[in-house]
Amino acid sequence: MKVEIWSDVMCPFCYIGKRRFENALQELPFKDEIEVEWKSFQLNPDLEYQPGRKIDEYLAERKGFSIEKAKELNNYVTEMAAQEGLTYDFEKAVVANSFDAHRFAHLAKKQGKGDAAEESLFKAYFTEGKNISDYDTLVQLGTAIGLDSTAVKQALENEDYTKEVYKDIAEADAIGVRGVPFFVIDRKYAVSGAQAKDVFTQALERSYSEWKKDNTKFTTIDGEVCSPDGDCK
Repeated sequence: MKVEIWSDVMCPFCYIGKRRFENALQELPFKDEIEVEWKSFQLNPDLEYQPGRKIDEYLAERKGFSIEKAKELNNYVTEMAAQEGLTYDFEKAVVANSFDAHRFAHLAKKQGKGDAAEESLFKAYFTEGKNISDYDTLVQLGTAIGLDSTAVKQALENEDYTKEVYKDIAEADAIGVRGVPFFVIDRKYAVSGAQAKDVFTQALERSYSEWKKDNTKFTTIDGEVCSPDGDCK
């Protein structure tokens, strides 16, 4: 059964949602039958790399409220992340566009390392204060998860996987995704936001039960056949 997850590297709730989803899935007996596919989404496609600018300043300007309010919100999210074992350091966060990070994630997904790429990108942005739009940074992240550094560099320089990112974004718009994280389970159910672990557990159990039932149904319409022994009738 497939679970598709739309997210953006810069979304603090996406990392929290990832961990809560993983914690729920880990406890389920059918976890090995779940295929997770990460999809691209951009919260601010027009954002440009702004060296030295604090994330509190960026958030305040984008949302139209005070620096104090921005810090309050970031502190709230930091505490929420800590409850999931995640460390957020907004003082080090680098304001940058996430498009190339999404292209990098698509390259990793093609190599069977999509989840590892997402985890490394989230950690790089929220914990380590790395510039996720910088090619050298992405090459380093790729090498750390087992990708060939030359292949990563060439893919980034050649604008590879650009179409794939835009395709994900267009698909999100088509199915009504208005915010991330957004989890689509077996193309039947959706979970929006960094919900509690129990919510993911219930959604996965219900979806899996239906999926398993659908895939065990086997109806045969009889007709003329030939068997291996040469008997045709």
